[in-house]
Amino acid sequence: IWIDTDHNPGSILSNSPPLFQIVEYFFCVYFTFEWSMRFGAFKQKCNGLRDSWFVFDSFLVGTMVFETWLMNAIIIFASGSGGGGMGNASILRMARLLRLTRMARMARLLRAMPELLIIIKGMVAAMRSVVFTLSVLFV
Repeated sequence: IWIDTDHNPGSILSNSPPLFQIVEYFFCVYFTFEWSMRFGAFKQKCNGLRDSWFVFDSFLVGTMVFETWLMNAIIIFASGSGGGGMGNASILRMARLLRLTRMARMARLLRAMPELLIIIKGMVAAMRSVVFTLSVLFV
């Protein structure tokens, strides 16, 4: 997200360089696939409405699909050839920051299972020695 915010000169996706468009489409397809797998995992599909995290992820994926595919189609059809006929679309860039709230799920998980935090800290401590060993081997 920070690379997109700092280095993307386009205010909307259709005005961005091709690399930013490809990455945005990739993430949109990936998260839509993830959402559809989670939706398919529910035995009764209405149970998806009872899972608050699934509802939250549905909102995030829905806004991402709207921003990536539907807004681009609307802007292209409204302006004729793919320009900025919709004016300043920087509010959509602010909406991208909502994706950061997915990290709150990880904090909630670590608070619920402190053993997981101990395992992660152990892996980080072990990773330091592995990096130093690899650096000595490659030198």
